[in-house]
Amino acid sequence: MHALCRRTARQTSIVCAWLLIFLAGCSGLAPTQIIPTQTAAPTVSPTPQVTAAVTSTPAGPVTLRIWLPPELDPASGSAAGKILQARLDEFTARRPDARLDVRIKAPEGPGGLVDSLSTASAAAPLSLPDLVALPRPDLEVAALKGLLKPFDGLIEPIDDGDWYEYARQLAHLQNSTFGLPFAGDALLLVYRSPVIPEPPRLLSDTLSTPGPLVFQAAGPGALFTLAQYQAHGGAILDEQGRPSLETQPLVKVLDYYQKAVQVELMPYWLTQYQDDEQTWQAFIDNNAPMVITWASRHLKTMLDDTAGSPLPTPQGKPATLATGWVWAMASPNPEHQKLSADLAEFLSEGDFLASWTSALGYLPPRSSALQDWGTPALRALANEIVSSAGLIPSEDVLNSLGPPLEEATLQILKLQSDPESAARQAVERLNSP
Repeated sequence: MHALCRRTARQTSIVCAWLLIFLAGCSGLAPTQIIPTQTAAPTVSPTPQVTAAVTSTPAGPVTLRIWLPPELDPASGSAAGKILQARLDEFTARRPDARLDVRIKAPEGPGGLVDSLSTASAAAPLSLPDLVALPRPDLEVAALKGLLKPFDGLIEPIDDGDWYEYARQLAHLQNSTFGLPFAGDALLLVYRSPVIPEPPRLLSDTLSTPGPLVFQAAGPGALFTLAQYQAHGGAILDEQGRPSLETQPLVKVLDYYQKAVQVELMPYWLTQYQDDEQTWQAFIDNNAPMVITWASRHLKTMLDDTAGSPLPTPQGKPATLATGWVWAMASPNPEHQKLSADLAEFLSEGDFLASWTSALGYLPPRSSALQDWGTPALRALANEIVSSAGLIPSEDVLNSLGPPLEEATLQILKLQSDPESAARQAVERLNSP
């Protein structure tokens, strides 16, 4: 009964609802919208924010790429390699923020140091080395191509008395420090001591010394002729900074050559020698008791019956031409450059260079390295050489001076001209457009 009443009431409600809708439609009135009652959301007080202490994750050590030629390979097993490896390990022990990635590159040619720098700079700048060991000629080429970054502002200036003059010249290019020197080389006289007990210091004394005296007569750059020309006071640049030769100093050099030919100190066959390999081999084969060569040849070989001496000069005062190796920066990453500069300085400190350059067979670039370098006899020789050495002219200057100096030298050795005429022709050739 109750269920029936409830069902009847529900039906009645439905009928009433339809009746209201019908009446509203007939009257044109819009149906009344019934909006359900919303329960107000409770007000939530903001929860106080608790800022947790954020611990920054360390970025990890910086990896520095180092490019070296094979002769400087720290993994070579040589005495010099072991010394360098120990030094690199010491740096990473002191600087846990750094890791070192050493790559070995050919010194020249395709895939060599400069070629690789050029390729990486154009195709993959991020693969450029942070530090690279370069000989001076390669430093010039790479710097002028814009492949290197200067050390200016990152290292102590290389202008104090601990650095030899040639090393200061070695480091700079166009008023910027593009290299940090770590090894040097220079021209010197090597002789057989059983044949020549006392090496000649005066150029004129060589004329009465057992010969021949071998040098690169046909070598590019004519370095021995250039060294003697400068020892006679000849300038290599004019007032405008252009390559230049003076006639009278060159005449004096060529006059000496003429006299040397007459006493067979400089025979005709010297005109065949174009590089240091040839002249050194002639000396090794006992074809001559004296040779003009690089200090590194003598220091790396150290034959029992040989000794070294500064180049003979007009006044007997030591004077020679030098070159060397430097650390250079190539990476464009500013974050790496300071660390790279620190490493370069660490690898150029005097106490380290004393042992490393001695083991490598190179001359030290600073006096603090000479104190414990080599034997007492070698230290005395090295001191004379590095204290009086001047840097070989830049490649562009040498390319201008070399051909006329070489031609003049060959003309005298071949008896094709006299000193005055050969010197004048050399000056004219240099000045001709």
